[in-house]
Amino acid sequence: MAETLAARLARLDTCGISDALDRLGLDGAVHGIRPMWSCPRIAGQVITLRLRRAEPGEHSPRHLGTAAIDAGGPGQVIVIEHRDREDAAGWGGILSLAARVKGIEGVIVDGSCRDVDDSRDVGFPVFARAATPLTARGRVVEDSMGEPIRVADLVVSPGDYVIADWSGVVFIGAARAEEVIAIAETLAAREAAMAEAVRSGRSVVEVMGASYESMLEQPA
Repeated sequence: MAETLAARLARLDTCGISDALDRLGLDGAVHGIRPMWSCPRIAGQVITLRLRRAEPGEHSPRHLGTAAIDAGGPGQVIVIEHRDREDAAGWGGILSLAARVKGIEGVIVDGSCRDVDDSRDVGFPVFARAATPLTARGRVVEDSMGEPIRVADLVVSPGDYVIADWSGVVFIGAARAEEVIAIAETLAAREAAMAEAVRSGRSVVEVMGASYESMLEQPA
């Protein structure tokens, strides 16, 4: 059985994917979203969720994020647009536990989360802009799930791919994912060879110089 793109992506890192996107003239890197605890790298296909500010007296018909968790599983990452009210959390501890049980790889919140200690204790990776103790109840409602969302300046659609680690968060459009990942795999192999050359005692000036010249020869 052919290896999935999500599995191949999980063996790479954000820097390599960003470099591959640069080669193709594509955007994908997002700034300011960071791991909320010592999270491992996460990668997978995107499940989208959009939250918005609650109107006075408005309450969600279901708890935010629960439908996305029920729909998810291994090889998938929940990505949340949550910029309408940054003082209230768009993700919490019970959601992390439930997502962990489902095998979801992690969550990325373009906004605030809470219960970081609980997420850490169950080993569920949470990437967000900030943490707050303030609940979403009465403040935030779920606007949509499984529709295109905006994360920073990017439009992210269901089925796109994402990778997140301590260097940042990078998205890949589904239509170009195979191409981007293949280029990133080639770049990773080259960097592994460079690292081995440095370990063997070759001058880093020589190793990096040869790499730079090779890049200049590559088509833009």
